[in-house]
Amino acid sequence: MTSKSVAPPPAVTEVIGVGGMTCAACASRLERVLRRAEGVTAAAVNLAAEQAVVTFRPAAVALPALHAAIERAGYTVVPTVADAPERSLAEPTRSERRALGRAALLAWLLALPLFALEMLPMLIPALHHALLALVSEAALQRASLTLATLAQFGPGWRFYRKGWAAARAGSPDMNTLILLGTTAAYGYSAAATLFPTAFPAGTRHLYYEAAAMVIALTLLGKYLEARVKGQAGAAIRRLLDLQPKTARVIRNQQVIDLPVSAIRPGDLVAVRPGERIPADGVVTEGASFVDESMLTGEPLPAAKSVGCEVIGGTVNGRGSLAFRVERVGEDAALQRIARLVQTAQGAKPPIQDLADRVVGWLVPTALLAAMTTFGLWWRLASLDLAVVNAVAVLVIACPCAMGLATPTSILVSAGKAAQLGILFRKGRAVQALASLRTVVFDKTGTLTVGRPTLTDARIVALPPGLSETEVLGWIAAVERHSEHPVAQAIVTAAAAAGWPQPSVADFAALPGLGVTATVAGRQMAVGSRQLMETLGIDADGSRPVVDGLAGAGKTPMYAALDGRLVALLAVADEAKPTAAAAVARLRAAGLDVAMVTGDNRQAAQAMAARLGIAEVIAEARPEAKAEAVQAFRKRGGVAFIGDGINDAPALASADVGIAIGAGTDIAIEAADVVLMSGDPNAAPSLIALARATMRNIRQNLFWAFAYNAALIPVAAGALYPAYGVLLSPILAATAMGLSSLFVVTNALRLQRWQPPA
Repeated sequence: MTSKSVAPPPAVTEVIGVGGMTCAACASRLERVLRRAEGVTAAAVNLAAEQAVVTFRPAAVALPALHAAIERAGYTVVPTVADAPERSLAEPTRSERRALGRAALLAWLLALPLFALEMLPMLIPALHHALLALVSEAALQRASLTLATLAQFGPGWRFYRKGWAAARAGSPDMNTLILLGTTAAYGYSAAATLFPTAFPAGTRHLYYEAAAMVIALTLLGKYLEARVKGQAGAAIRRLLDLQPKTARVIRNQQVIDLPVSAIRPGDLVAVRPGERIPADGVVTEGASFVDESMLTGEPLPAAKSVGCEVIGGTVNGRGSLAFRVERVGEDAALQRIARLVQTAQGAKPPIQDLADRVVGWLVPTALLAAMTTFGLWWRLASLDLAVVNAVAVLVIACPCAMGLATPTSILVSAGKAAQLGILFRKGRAVQALASLRTVVFDKTGTLTVGRPTLTDARIVALPPGLSETEVLGWIAAVERHSEHPVAQAIVTAAAAAGWPQPSVADFAALPGLGVTATVAGRQMAVGSRQLMETLGIDADGSRPVVDGLAGAGKTPMYAALDGRLVALLAVADEAKPTAAAAVARLRAAGLDVAMVTGDNRQAAQAMAARLGIAEVIAEARPEAKAEAVQAFRKRGGVAFIGDGINDAPALASADVGIAIGAGTDIAIEAADVVLMSGDPNAAPSLIALARATMRNIRQNLFWAFAYNAALIPVAAGALYPAYGVLLSPILAATAMGLSSLFVVTNALRLQRWQPPA
């Protein structure tokens, strides 16, 4: 008896909200913790989005075990927005933000009196004398010690708690640097206050205000940063806020209002004019137009009638609808879209690896630089200057801006793309899109509407006693009995034009040739030239017209009545209205555009000529499409745009696979990006957004790196010998906060980005 090998269960990807991260070192440390967990195959932690995207095998590790690993590392697990759609913001995140605000306020209430006690007497000597007349110098110092102690171990305690945990784990972070810096300034000052005789003359200086102000400024910067980062994730919250809270459910011939969470698949739901549709389903009654722009980016409302699909969160127009619910909860399109966006926001493009490597050595380098600064200044000058300069180095070296540079831009960009009806399934696609050389389109369903339509109907010889409309109606009446897509195109056109269609008899379908039937006692045949030859009908006189139709990429058809040719028809898969504009915009952006299709060469060449595409590969099977994409990759980056079904090999082999289709068809595993509206003109907008995002990331990385590279030497005292300039810890803390705010604010500019005309 032979044993069969059982394939391991597939890995799953989950987005986990994480609270308590303060800098890039936190994100790097948590990534290492998650990657070491058994069963985890990939983990990416995004500081800006405050989430971890973890891919793991459920058979080897359960989600609660990953939550426990995160909490053991010193962080908290919080619900993501998609996990809690009934709330506009996850409650733990809001609580943490409020706690930061309260801590910052208390730190400032304690730091400002210390700053006044230290700085005002220096600026106004008379005030100093007046104070000494009221209280002794020792009493002022003890008051300063009390305020500084409250600041250090009150609002500043969070740095001890998190900084020590990070240091103990071998991954010192921003909290560790602030912990060491403020402790050094506070400890030196406390020792000088409590044991004044232990210090040589001229070295007993106090730096209480420096320690307290560093804590206050850092907490204020973190609070403002948290507020600004909250705006970056607004796109998902706005998306989920589209879903109404209640639904009008039809049960037992009665309409009752129920919470959306209470409706189930199979329920009948009534939607009045102007209301939002509460769930995904299929229309069972009524007709209307529905605004789906927030999900698809398509500005024109979509017509809906019986049998049409509706998406939860979209807005009904002036008609009334009833629909049967098909998907709710996590299966609903709105939730699936939100999860795709969140996953993309948490992913890392390759450029982030550079920032991660820099952050990896920045904190240890800062610690070494601080110790070197302390030793040199102590030896060459004095202990107090050694302490002050070492503290400034520790504070200025915090890698917050470097860690936020890339993920904040990706976070905002993915949200902006969702508003345009574009879904990033993989965050790495952003960088690949920005460096493309060639864009390759599939034809059918991508550049064309995907179904044949009647383009030409010409009467060759009008039979006596019949009008042109009657002849066309008879042709449609015969084709109504055929299942062929070409026949359906004729029937659809006849219905739209109102051609009269009498009853037919003796219908016969001749495979590969056409159809015949009797109409009003007369014999009619509709089909190919081969059918005409088989029936002995002369069609040579129509050859020039037929050749012209075929040369335009159309499929010609013949219609004969009682053995005589009476009409020529042509059908074609017409180009989408925006296809030519999409090709023109891509070429204007400096990209090569090609078409790879399974259609016949003549039709493909004709369509390409109409759209302005020079390179065409026709009659290509799915594997040949993938080979063609590989050939184009020799020139540089390639994006393939297809419908995501028979184009899967090409989508997977391209640098970026872009699936184009309906808003609910978003689970195309082979694609990196999904254009939900089905509009090819979204492709140049997508590439323009990717380029803008990469420009934004490079700006952030440059300024974040320049900030650290320029100010660490200044904080260490490099300018002092020549210019007498030292960077105080207070100014260092201010610069640190401003650098992070600059990076986040610069990334938020992407929210105002608009596709170029």
